[in-house]
Amino acid sequence: MAYYWIAAAVVILDQWTKWLVVRYMRLGESIPVIDNVLYITSHRNRGAAWGMLEGQFWLFYLITVIVVAAIVIYIRRLKPSERLAGVGLGLMLGGAIGNFIDRVFRKEVVDFIHTYIGTYSFPVFNIADSALTVGVILLFVHMFFSRHQRKGMSRWTRSHFTLKTNMTASGSIK
Repeated sequence: MAYYWIAAAVVILDQWTKWLVVRYMRLGESIPVIDNVLYITSHRNRGAAWGMLEGQFWLFYLITVIVVAAIVIYIRRLKPSERLAGVGLGLMLGGAIGNFIDRVFRKEVVDFIHTYIGTYSFPVFNIADSALTVGVILLFVHMFFSRHQRKGMSRWTRSHFTLKTNMTASGSIK
């Protein structure tokens, strides 16, 4: 249940920040936060990342519904020990819903976080995009560590099994 609260917090923060940008900034207006590094820039995107697939609303609707359903299914199947995966999935769920709301009601996504890495202008993004990205990273970290734990466990299990099968009835090793 906590993972749904994470998703709800992402949606609320995402929609509130987008509302502020739409309400108080002109399209294209940019406010420096840290000169040459971080700006709040009012931007609209009718596609996916970097403007790909612009105007393909039905495709985005379909993909989002499938992704949201898959995330909910995965969250329901999580074990209590899989908290990192749950947080990642909660962030992804909130990010997917946040951008979906924009696509349904605005027919475009409001972006406003504009960063520069040296002279490279990174594409403008929003809170939902950030949550999706961090969520995917957390999911990969979870998968990496759980895979290594399983490998370690299987080695222990194999050596334990081998040791037990090589023991005689008296308990000494053959």
